Amino acid sequence: MPYDLVIGDRAYSSWSLRGWLLFDAFGIPYKLHKARLYTDELPTLLKQFHPARTAPTIRTPDGVVMPESLAIAEELASRHPDAGIWPTDPKPRAIARVLAAEMHAGFTALRSHCPMNLRLSYTDCNPPQAVLDDLKRLETIWDWAWDQTGSPHWLCGEYSAADVFFAPVASRIATYNLPVSPRAMQYVQAQLAHPSFRQWRAMGLVDGADQDFYRRDYPTRSWPGPTPLPARAVDGTASENSACPYSGKPVTHVLELRGRRFGFCNAFCRDKTVADAEAWPKFMALL
Repeated sequence: MPYDLVIGDRAYSSWSLRGWLLFDAFGIPYKLHKARLYTDELPTLLKQFHPARTAPTIRTPDGVVMPESLAIAEELASRHPDAGIWPTDPKPRAIARVLAAEMHAGFTALRSHCPMNLRLSYTDCNPPQAVLDDLKRLETIWDWAWDQTGSPHWLCGEYSAADVFFAPVASRIATYNLPVSPRAMQYVQAQLAHPSFRQWRAMGLVDGADQDFYRRDYPTRSWPGPTPLPARAVDGTASENSACPYSGKPVTHVLELRGRRFGFCNAFCRDKTVADAEAWPKFMALL
C-alpha cells in the first residue's frame, strides 16, 4: 500500500510543498488527498487523519498518522534509507539537519511579509528591516553549508531534505523579488528549475481559484524561473494522440503548441501542461 498524503492549495501552501517534495523528488509512492485552504474542505478531510488538522499530513502504509513535515522527513528517511532524503556522509547530513530545523522554526518575518504565492512575481514588496535581516541570515547559513560541504550546487551535496525545506523560501525570493547575493540567487534559480518544483508550480497555476488572502497590490513582473513553451488550450478533441500521456485514457481536452494539437483526458491534465509543458517528460516525449 502507498502512503496517504494530504496537502492544501499548491500555489499557496508552503508546508504542503515540502511534504509533497519529500515524496515526489525522492521517488516514494503516495496517494494524494487535496483540499482548499480557508474553507471547510481541509479540516473536514483531515478529520480522517489527525486532530491537529494541518497540511501536510501523511498516513504510513501501516497506519501511523504524522502531521509535521520535519517528522515526516525523518520517518521517510528511516523507512527508505536508499532514497537519498538526507546526505549519506555524516558531516553533510548533520549540516542538512541543522538547516532544515532552523527553517522549520525560524524566519517568521519573511514568512509573514512574503507568504508563498507561486502564481505571480512582483517587482518590489518594500521589505521591512526584519525581512532583510532574515535574508541575511539565509545567506549566512547557506554560505556556511556550501563552505562546509564543498557543494557547488545544492546545500549539502546532492539534493536533499535541506533543499526541500528551503524550496518555499526560494519561491518567496522569486515572487517578491527579494534582494540576495549572486550566490544565493544561483541557488534560487536551481530551486525554480528543479523538475519536481516545476511540476508543482505548473499544477498550482491551474489548481483552483486565486486565494484573496495572498493578494497584494505590488507591481508585477514575469516569473523569473524557466520560461514555459507557448502552449494554449483549444476547443475540440482532434489531436495527434488518442490517449492522455499521463493516464492512458481517451482524449477529451486539447492544447496547441507549435502548430500541433495534443490531447488529454481532462482539463487539469491539459492545463498543467499548458502552464509548463517542459515540466512533464511524458508530454515532451510526444512533442
